[in-house]
Amino acid sequence: MFGKSYWGVARVGSGMNPFSSGRFRSDDGTEFDSWRKFDAETIPDPGPFLEGQTVLEGDAHAAFHRLTRDLFEERGVYDATFGYNLARLNLDRRHPEAGYRYAIDTDEATVLRAEFTPTTEFCPQAEALVKGSLRAWNGLADRHEYDHVRVRVHPSHHRAEPLNESLTDLEATIRETGTVPDPESTSHSAPI
Repeated sequence: MFGKSYWGVARVGSGMNPFSSGRFRSDDGTEFDSWRKFDAETIPDPGPFLEGQTVLEGDAHAAFHRLTRDLFEERGVYDATFGYNLARLNLDRRHPEAGYRYAIDTDEATVLRAEFTPTTEFCPQAEALVKGSLRAWNGLADRHEYDHVRVRVHPSHHRAEPLNESLTDLEATIRETGTVPDPESTSHSAPI
């Protein structure tokens, strides 16, 4: 303990440091895809909540996702682990199987479905992220073409079932009242 400073230990190179931003750069030197680009290779596959629905792809996906970025920015829907707007997760090349996919509901064309696939099956922020997303999309519904956005967590998350039940209840409240309820009145665990 004495004699040699802990801080004298040589730094780990960026190629080995798991917290380095440099290790996931693409051939063109960027870590993130463009907001204008739709790349099916770097976003999650549509999950069961989107099966049988009209999945947004190409320009339609990219356009709604750019709007999502703006809504999430306004409402503060941020991923605390990565320190960025949650919409940016779709563009993060380090996590090609994580983020949001969207589909127009085949029974109600004015309803959009959104399915969130977290980076890990035990993501501790999943509840806050999906409820924050639902609140942003439905609380600012005048900013997009859908009357309602339904949100679900992909079943790969270990708490997907209770989270999705909670989202269903919150959606029902929004549809019945026409307003997004105060987070304090609807939270079953941590406040959003």
